[in-house]
This record gives sequence, C-alpha cells and structure tokens, in this order.
Amino acid sequence: MSAPREKTVGVIGGMGPEATVEFQRRLIAAVPARDDADHIHVLVDNNTKIPSRIAALIEGHGEDPLPVLIAMAKGLEKQGADFLVIPCNTAHYYLPAIAAAVSIPLLDMVGLSIARLAALSPKPERIGMLASPAVQKVGLYAARLRDAGFAALFPDETGEEKILRVIRAVKANAMTAEHRKDYAAVAGALVQAGAQAFLIACTELSVLGPPEGATLPSIDALDALVDATVAEARS
Repeated sequence: MSAPREKTVGVIGGMGPEATVEFQRRLIAAVPARDDADHIHVLVDNNTKIPSRIAALIEGHGEDPLPVLIAMAKGLEKQGADFLVIPCNTAHYYLPAIAAAVSIPLLDMVGLSIARLAALSPKPERIGMLASPAVQKVGLYAARLRDAGFAALFPDETGEEKILRVIRAVKANAMTAEHRKDYAAVAGALVQAGAQAFLIACTELSVLGPPEGATLPSIDALDALVDATVAEARS
C-alpha cells in the first residue's frame, strides 16, 4: 500500500514578514527530516501590503484588511493548499470571516494556544498576556481564556505603549537593548500583578522569544501553531 498523501499548507503571511519567516523556520525544525522530500509542502503568501491591523483595530482609521486576507486565502486554496494557517495573532480577529470564504480548514492559533496552557502542570490561573494592544481591544483571547478557566492579565497603559514600541521595532528590524529592557519590564509588571504563566500572543514577540529574565512558564502561540500544522499535514 502506498503512503497517504501529505497535505499542503497555505500560509497567509506578511504580518509581519519576519514573523512569517520565523514560522517557516520553526516548521522546518519541527519535522524529523533526512532529506528535502521529508519536509512539508508549504505555499506562502508573504504579503507585506495587507492593510495595517493596528491602524484598523487600534487607531480606528485604517483600511479594512479583511478583503485582502480573504483574497489571499482563496488564492492559496486555488493553488492547491489543503488547509490554511495565519502566523499572526491579531489577524485571528478576522478568522471566522476568512474561514467562511474558503472550503478548506483554517487552523485556530488562539484555541491551540489555550489548549497548550491547559496542559501545563500545575495549571496556572492568571495568564500574563504578551501581545499587541489590539488583542485586548478586540477581546481576541480574554473570553476564551475565561471559558477555559483562566484570567487574562494585560499590561497597563504604560506597558501597552512599551510593548507596541517593541513590536514596531521588530517590524522595522530596529531592536535595541532599550527595547529588550522594555519587553522585560512589561513582563515584570505582569508578574507583580499576579501572572503565573506567560502567553506570547504576538508573533513579532515570538521572534524575540520569552523576555529576558522571565522565570514563569511561557507558552508561545507560534509554537502551538507549528505543532498543529505538522500534525494536520501528516494526518
């Protein structure tokens, strides 16, 4: 009998481009391969021209990115993708509408990340959210975390400003020691507020990894998506 055909993944990328490349790097590392053919077939639309999610969701004056995201999803489906992923947390705000526009599955990084938090032992109750302020504003994680028995702790206004500067620095390839100090300071403030674990829920922050000096358990949403992508491609 021949082996079952592996599925092709379509990546709705470019949010930002380095985060998309980081997803691909981790995906390659997650596959036990001896040669090129052992890796997963990946179709990537690394579209840096998607309208800003921050402008649309936080600042309230940006162009709606949804039509572009739907066009990308349809394009990847037409090219032969068997399922889709979005290596951007904030863009998951648009996931229901994107999923409704195609006939192939779209993996849910939010749900995958919460499931990984639930698997921690001992199970934490208060989760320090290392994420874009847009994640809090649109309620992307808070209600679903609450339904799973967690409380989401977000940075205060000063912390939001710091984390947004860090995210923009990653996008601009302009990270400095000061940005890393800000990232660590935001994490420290969340610990002081009672966080028992961190959720890295911005793929720009995934590029950086856990904040320097962080000792709490840390779940990275991008890792959860990578592992689910490998499982889906080989299912």
